Amino acid sequence: MYGLCGCCWALRPRYKRLVDNIFPEDPEEGLVKANMEKLTFFALSAPEKLDRIAAYLSERLTRELNRHRYGYVCIAMEAMEQLLLACHCQSINLLVESFLSTLRLLLEADKPHLHILATNSFVKFANIEEDTPSYHRSYDFFVSRFSEMCHSDHEDLDTRNKIRVSGIRGLQGVVRKTVDDELQVNIWEPRHMEQIVPALLVNLQQHSQNDSGSPAEQTEVCFRELLCRAAYGHINNAIKPVLMHLDSHSLWQGRGFAVQCFQIIMYSIQSQHSHLVIQQLLGHLDANSRSPASVRAGIVEVLSEAAVIEATGSVGPTVLEVFNTLLRQLRQSVDYQLTGYYDNGGKHKTSSIEEKKLQDAVIKTIGSFANTLPIYQRSEVMLFIMGKIPVPGIYPALGSPNSGFEGSRMIQVMLLKSLLQVSEHYESSNLLTALPSSFLEPLLSFTLMEDPEIRLLVLSILTLLIDRRHNASRLTTASVAFDVSSLEMKEDRCSRQDNLFMRKHAQRLYRHVYLASREENSGRSHYQALFTLLAVLSVELANEEVVVDLIRLILALQEMTLSNQECLSVFNRCGIHALCAAFLNLLSQLGPPPTLHQHITQVIESREKDAPHLLPEVMFCDKPRLPEGELKVDEALLFIQSKICEALAGSSYSAHCERFNIPYTPQLTEEDRLSKRKSIGDAVSLQVDMDLPFCPDTPQKPQTEHITFETLKNAIEDRGVVEEEERRKRMEVVERFQTAPFEEIAAQCGARTSLLQSKLNQVFELIIRPPPSPSGHSAPRSTPVYEMKFPDLCVY
Repeated sequence: MYGLCGCCWALRPRYKRLVDNIFPEDPEEGLVKANMEKLTFFALSAPEKLDRIAAYLSERLTRELNRHRYGYVCIAMEAMEQLLLACHCQSINLLVESFLSTLRLLLEADKPHLHILATNSFVKFANIEEDTPSYHRSYDFFVSRFSEMCHSDHEDLDTRNKIRVSGIRGLQGVVRKTVDDELQVNIWEPRHMEQIVPALLVNLQQHSQNDSGSPAEQTEVCFRELLCRAAYGHINNAIKPVLMHLDSHSLWQGRGFAVQCFQIIMYSIQSQHSHLVIQQLLGHLDANSRSPASVRAGIVEVLSEAAVIEATGSVGPTVLEVFNTLLRQLRQSVDYQLTGYYDNGGKHKTSSIEEKKLQDAVIKTIGSFANTLPIYQRSEVMLFIMGKIPVPGIYPALGSPNSGFEGSRMIQVMLLKSLLQVSEHYESSNLLTALPSSFLEPLLSFTLMEDPEIRLLVLSILTLLIDRRHNASRLTTASVAFDVSSLEMKEDRCSRQDNLFMRKHAQRLYRHVYLASREENSGRSHYQALFTLLAVLSVELANEEVVVDLIRLILALQEMTLSNQECLSVFNRCGIHALCAAFLNLLSQLGPPPTLHQHITQVIESREKDAPHLLPEVMFCDKPRLPEGELKVDEALLFIQSKICEALAGSSYSAHCERFNIPYTPQLTEEDRLSKRKSIGDAVSLQVDMDLPFCPDTPQKPQTEHITFETLKNAIEDRGVVEEEERRKRMEVVERFQTAPFEEIAAQCGARTSLLQSKLNQVFELIIRPPPSPSGHSAPRSTPVYEMKFPDLCVY
């Protein structure tokens, strides 16, 4: 009976007759649209027939495919696509299985145009939003086949590009179809990502074609869409294949594909997930710590670019771990550079040039990361880096056992360069926060190092941190031709925090400037850096007291060059003279009376005429002109203290001119660079009254005070006034010990030692003397306090 119905077309089921009617006699005529409309209407009217219609269409397509009648194959696929688009709202699941099985047949064929046909049909299917879920579909075959198409190596270039573009579009369709449906296959599993991501990256490397249909452009669109859909838990699975691909194809070297790839990644993923990419790169950098320097430098370069893009203000919950990893890479690079091998076995050689490129990349990356952080985190990073710098005497084992002294010096230089990178964009209105004692003291200790490069880096770091108004760029060159009005420098009145900072740290800064200027191996750049630092101090933090102290410092430097006790070269002496001239010329234009500027100008003119080697324009050039023989400086070429005092008289600076009577002399033994500054708590506890007149030749008469009832009564009534006065005196003493130079404090305390002793003797006499009797005669024995009889008014 069934065979009879198959032979007689009129007895066949209606859905088969409707399907047969859509095929024309000549395949070039295309789909019969009228009959296709009838088939669509029948499918919508009887949705239970959809699975049979799809199965019969698949059967017809398979038969035509086996007969190589590809025109009818295309017509069958077009009919299935129209049925999918028309019936997806009701019973699309009845069609999908036959549709996907048909696509598998086309993709397994060896005809490129059939692959393209199947891919286009799948993309249309992927764009359909389904209302009913499916629990049994599998897209593993399509992921594998589309990924294989992305690696096509067809002989014809045009055909190869078409196949690859089709594969990319197919992967894009798989992602769209599965990524938002939890019931579908999990496309983020490693087994899928390890196929999809390498297939995309292979085509992303092609930059030869710029038209809109090139594989590279299509790949970028697909890659971005894949990454933007990635949730928090999927980022790592998407990034690991990228790292593996770059490793296996040696794509880390140079600034090329790796940077471009991670730029796409950082711009595509959600911003709150950026730190996951950073952590993956850091872990990969650690994993490649024994790889060639070019590979490590490439990873670090990618990290730097990723940090610039990831400017949301955080690099994840472990900010310091980022810098710890980078600093560890610096130390390892130093070991490799000194040993010549980047492995412990001594089999793989490396060169100093490659390791220096890596070190420069790491330092740049540290600055890039720091620039993405808020101010308070940058302060923590600076303290963290400072704690990693090896200091002789504190960290005996510097670097690794193989590095030795030279390795320690190199690590110091590179970590200071890292600090310089962080401080370049550091902006803080409060210097007490920017330069706390825990950071400033170890930093200043490096100004006394013998290595000139280290001293220069420290001076640059200090200048950048103090220069909050960005005036240093106008003051980089020491010159006596400075006109402050033409420099357009930004000046503001010192705040209370600035005054507190100078009271706390000014003497320490002056001391290190003084000691750094006398180093024998200081060059032109060092003196220019000292000038810039002093100039920034004057612009940022100068008040009357600071200006006077700076002038005292300059006079002390001038005196040092004239002393025969200092073993300074002619260049050093001339350089210090030039530094003093340039700075005093600038300082005299920042507020002091015009008479001071006249004296400075007069001395500079005399030097221009008789001793140009004492000016910065001559000394701080490429070929300085030094005098022959010993340096002799006439008094007319010097800045005179008495004339400076006369120039400041009658102004607001005159209140501090008495400080000129005590020459500035840093106590070299008072603060060792390897130990912290001693506390002034013991000195303050002396409570010495610095304002009492004292004459050592005048005999001191013991003063006898009779303790009576009226004395005790008055003491009780005046207790509040006395306590206020004592508190005020204590504050004055504390402030004096905090701000005054050490030599001034020592001189004043030494001069009043006998006065303190006499006061103590008087106190002891009053304590041991017996109380007076009412008759005026002394009692035969002293009466203890607890046995004394007081009036009733004194008893509470």
